[in-house]
Amino acid sequence: MPEGPELHLASLFVNKVCTGLVFTGAVQKSAISKCPEVPFTSDAYSITAISRGKEVRLTLNPIRAGKVNRAVAQSMDVVFRFGMSGYFSFNKVEELPKHAHLRFYTKEKIPKVLSFVDPRRFGSWQPNGTWQAERGPCVMLEYQQFRLNVLSHLSDRSFEKPICEALLNQKYFNGIGNYLRAEILHRLSIPPFVKARNVLERLQTKEASGDEWKLSEDEAPNEKLRTETADLLSLCHTVPMEVVNLGEKGYEPAKKDYSVLMAWMQCYSVEGMMSLRDHNGRTIWFKGDAGPMAPKGRKLARTKKRKLKDDDDDNGVAKDKPSKKLPKGRKGKPGNGCKKAEVKQEIRQWRRAASQPGVSRQSSRRIVRLKRNSGSAGPAVCSVTKQDKHQGG
Repeated sequence: MPEGPELHLASLFVNKVCTGLVFTGAVQKSAISKCPEVPFTSDAYSITAISRGKEVRLTLNPIRAGKVNRAVAQSMDVVFRFGMSGYFSFNKVEELPKHAHLRFYTKEKIPKVLSFVDPRRFGSWQPNGTWQAERGPCVMLEYQQFRLNVLSHLSDRSFEKPICEALLNQKYFNGIGNYLRAEILHRLSIPPFVKARNVLERLQTKEASGDEWKLSEDEAPNEKLRTETADLLSLCHTVPMEVVNLGEKGYEPAKKDYSVLMAWMQCYSVEGMMSLRDHNGRTIWFKGDAGPMAPKGRKLARTKKRKLKDDDDDNGVAKDKPSKKLPKGRKGKPGNGCKKAEVKQEIRQWRRAASQPGVSRQSSRRIVRLKRNSGSAGPAVCSVTKQDKHQGG
């Protein structure tokens, strides 16, 4: 799922490919998308982008030449949320991606198209949109506001939860997602299931003691960071910025190449790390103790070596896929699983029989039993159906 760094890289990508380009016409939406139409059209307009946490805002600016026409469209902001698989792509028209659900066409002899691609369609956009009010300051671009927002609201009930779950609360950690929380906690050796308030109150004490701030130009030229010792909140800024500094090679959803990003990861889905589902069903990776607030009754799992999903062997010959095995009982023998499969099959047969015209539910059950006993639909079934029809069943 795209997180703060990926959305920031997406905004940088849009600004890079759209610099100096002029777009024209109406914004087109795919027929299958359930997102709203973008009511914008202009003979000539430009596109710029900016990100904030897990949102990206495109600004469509009409270009006015000569006399100003009052009917010309005004500029419009379109706010995007990427969902599970969203990203931006820039292609020739004939190379338009399959799942391009919103399209902006250039004004050229050979037009190109900037598109929002979302294969799983969990993403969304909002015409004339604004940043969501319930989202806090961006952990990357608004570090000072982000830090103040967290430390001034530690009495909130959100911080009574385990720290791994609190880190996904976009009201306070806008831009942090599943892989980032694992990497941040791992670097500080913080167990994922300790109370968030207990971890963050120590930082509040440091703030009150009046520790000096130092500038870190490499990480954020315009932001003040605590450089003496890294803490949880500072890593919420620096770790995402590491991903951004990987550049386009860190996250290329169009090419489905995540090798650089995976090589950078120290904890998330790394071999030898432990994993456990939190109270919301999200998997957290960690090393060592899970912490006192770990969910009860859930099994720990050790991450195995990553395997490439490839159906071909080294010689390019397709491998034979194993056939589906029958469900087994507790001791590995055909048992409860097989019985359940038989019951489901019988229910399907009963429904098909009941859908026949003139056949009652009671007689349809008889039909299924006859089928099961005889192994076929045979004359017995036909005689039953005729009898039921005669009786008006």
